Amino acid sequence: MRATTVTVIDHLGPRRNEPLVFAVEGQLPDRLWRARASTGEELLCQRLQQQEDPGRTSFVTVASFDGPLSLALEAPLDEGAPVGGIVTLPPREADAFVRLDTGYFDLELCTGTAQGEGSSKWGIRHFATTAEGIDLLPSGNNAIGGFYGPFFTPENGLINPPEHTTVAVEWLERGPVLVALRMSGTIPDGLLDELKGKRFSIEWRFTFGTPWFSRRYLVDDFETVINGRSIVNKITVGDEFEGGQGELVFDRFDTPGGVRYRDGDPYAGQLAGMVAKTLQKQDGRNQKFRAFRDALTGDIESAHWDLYWRLFCAWEGALPDDEIRERLARVRAAAHRLADLPDRPWRIADGPVDVQQVEHETIFPGAAQKTVEYHSELERAMVWWTSEPSGQFQIVQRKQSGWVNWGTNGENECPELPVGVMIKTAYGPFSQSWRKVADQLETPPSVV
Repeated sequence: MRATTVTVIDHLGPRRNEPLVFAVEGQLPDRLWRARASTGEELLCQRLQQQEDPGRTSFVTVASFDGPLSLALEAPLDEGAPVGGIVTLPPREADAFVRLDTGYFDLELCTGTAQGEGSSKWGIRHFATTAEGIDLLPSGNNAIGGFYGPFFTPENGLINPPEHTTVAVEWLERGPVLVALRMSGTIPDGLLDELKGKRFSIEWRFTFGTPWFSRRYLVDDFETVINGRSIVNKITVGDEFEGGQGELVFDRFDTPGGVRYRDGDPYAGQLAGMVAKTLQKQDGRNQKFRAFRDALTGDIESAHWDLYWRLFCAWEGALPDDEIRERLARVRAAAHRLADLPDRPWRIADGPVDVQQVEHETIFPGAAQKTVEYHSELERAMVWWTSEPSGQFQIVQRKQSGWVNWGTNGENECPELPVGVMIKTAYGPFSQSWRKVADQLETPPSVV
């Protein structure tokens, strides 16, 4: 066939295995094709299942380059020819949908079990790069990709969607260059009528050898009040990491241009105090309550943070709904007052924030599109870019439990990320280069 050429324009290189989507004239039915880059490299191209223009055929490939690049689509691959690319691996978890070796990441996507425990969560439950070989979620009791507020809030009886429901998963694209998946589910009902019966979906995309992946969250329209504020179609997305007690996967947080933040988490302190008070009330309690009491009678600071929330979760049934409302109303009232006292001002950091040095090992940074958590002694860094800013974030780096969190919520669990926003997340030895990585996530190459 006659070669069809496209040109890639980029001013932010070098790029490593950057995904490129392009279209050529005509209807080409073959699934896998060979293209030749102007660098001389032969590239594998995957025909997309989702075709937008009936008169053209869309493909995806990945390429490494620095500066302008031309691609010439040459010919389909012979049936059965070895291609390499993304492959599946034996899963670790019983509820795994698929474990992928993307050529850069080794990750496992799970459907959840709805048993109300950390190990019940859907999302990415194991995550590593193939080069580093260190699982950032070794226990399987945390996850990347859960979303919480406004459904997982004091006002709604602390329903935890990742722990208390399962997801159905469908393949959108499945090939050696691109894997795209859609998770879909229904959020369990909490205490607020306006949040009942809501459905959600999450679309994930992974490409071969690429040091980042993307996702987008869609939720049925909703409107409610959280932390005294009207919330319309805003959610909390939470990415969790674990280093084990006394160890942190990441120990610094930063944004371009410095970090504007308030430190400490009055709500967390009030909630922990209410947990302790509630556990003292033993008469007439049910078996579920006694199970939580047994789990939380040791070193509460080192306990899995989900146990705090779950004691007051309507889904769990450890406490009656009326008692959940009454106790959490007291927590909210005290937390609202403490959060805005004059002795808790906004701070401005010219460089990264050592979150371990502040109260509750928690900060609430202001609005940003580009954020990073990294390790101050190792090179590893996780970089996030969102297509619209999150109005605030909650960043936790708690050495006692080894738990690290990146959440798109403000204080008192107030969600701040608009529904439908694209999130790109890069991970690798980027502690010194994270700003450039974030710029590249924001501005992909153009294909003409």
